[in-house]
Amino acid sequence: MVELLKVVGGGRLVGEVHVTGAKNSVLKLMAAALLAEGTTTLLDVPDILDVEIMAELLRRLGCEVSHNRIQSTVEICVPAVLDHRADYDLVRRMRASICVLGPLLARCGAAEVALPGGDNIGSRGLDMHVEGLIKLGAQAVNEHGYLIASSKQRLRGDLVYLDFPSVGATETILMAAVTALGTTVIDNVAREPEIIDICIMLNAMGAQISGLGTSTLTIDGVDALQPVTHRTVPDRIVAGTWAVAAVITQGDITIRNARAEHLQIALDKLVTAGAVVSILDDGFRVSMNQRPLAVDIVTLPYPGFPTDLQPQFIALNAIADGAALVTENLFEARFRFVQELARLGADVRTDGHHALVRGHQKLSGAPVEATDIRAGAGLVLAGLVAEGVTSVYGVSHIDRGYAGFVQDLQRLGADISRIEEDALKPQG
Repeated sequence: MVELLKVVGGGRLVGEVHVTGAKNSVLKLMAAALLAEGTTTLLDVPDILDVEIMAELLRRLGCEVSHNRIQSTVEICVPAVLDHRADYDLVRRMRASICVLGPLLARCGAAEVALPGGDNIGSRGLDMHVEGLIKLGAQAVNEHGYLIASSKQRLRGDLVYLDFPSVGATETILMAAVTALGTTVIDNVAREPEIIDICIMLNAMGAQISGLGTSTLTIDGVDALQPVTHRTVPDRIVAGTWAVAAVITQGDITIRNARAEHLQIALDKLVTAGAVVSILDDGFRVSMNQRPLAVDIVTLPYPGFPTDLQPQFIALNAIADGAALVTENLFEARFRFVQELARLGADVRTDGHHALVRGHQKLSGAPVEATDIRAGAGLVLAGLVAEGVTSVYGVSHIDRGYAGFVQDLQRLGADISRIEEDALKPQG
């Protein structure tokens, strides 16, 4: 048996949704907890599959982890002595597992982390992670499918320049540097809100990090950190997905616990498409009463347009009035999902890192396969405006990034259900 989402198109989404903490932050916050012996508590934790995978990884490292889904909390009890090996069977399921590399090296003087898997959206090498750790005095080699880092002495601060503002490399080097001797300066860092969230938590734990939100982080190493209670920053990608859902269905959705300032370019694009965006004290409202206009997008590191909203906007452009050019500058395999979108009748032509989308008034329901988290969300949005039934397979991808996705859509008025089907049954 396989699970799938059955989406019946034609409904207009109206109502409210509440956004939980960010997937792209909470997984790294869970890893950061390894830096302090004792119990760290995270609040506003999304009930997603990736949290469970990370919890199991931390348990294998020696931690006790309790996830309260009702209260949206995770408690991590970190022992005085940690194991330092992250095995392949977990790491292959979620690329974010690599974020334990820096904390384990800082706490144990050694880390063995299987080379990661996760979404199939393109090559994402670890060269900058390794080069940064070497600058801090570590040795690092790739052996038998594992990245093995070690340091016989305490890491030492240094100047680290990143060739590209990589989120993962910024996190790895940052978490390794907080207890290093002296001062570390990381230049050309990622500036995402999730990076700031990690810095805020680390500073609350006793770290000394300055330059939050800028392209340069300065870390004055401290001897030890203490456990804390920390609330996760709201998930801007989930909030952005709901904003696109309102526009693509010509609906009206109020999105609570969301920060419009983290989505400025994306929301501006929706306004260009014809939507009305109203900023609220605890979020924003997006309403639409006409067929959207096509909008060009170019993905870039934050504060540029987020690559994680690119599939949703391609789905929007597929039914928009006009043609749009979508340029993907971060992950070369993001466009794999347009082959599935074409099964619904979308007109998308790709050339390298560009995609030309010509909007059609109507799409047609068909079986499709989600290839990653955001592709899955994009296909569901397209199914909401396709005639007939769209069957979205690969539901586990969506579960990794969206908590209660089906239930929220149902409350907004979507005709969507999660069903099981015989895997041997022909699709469509």
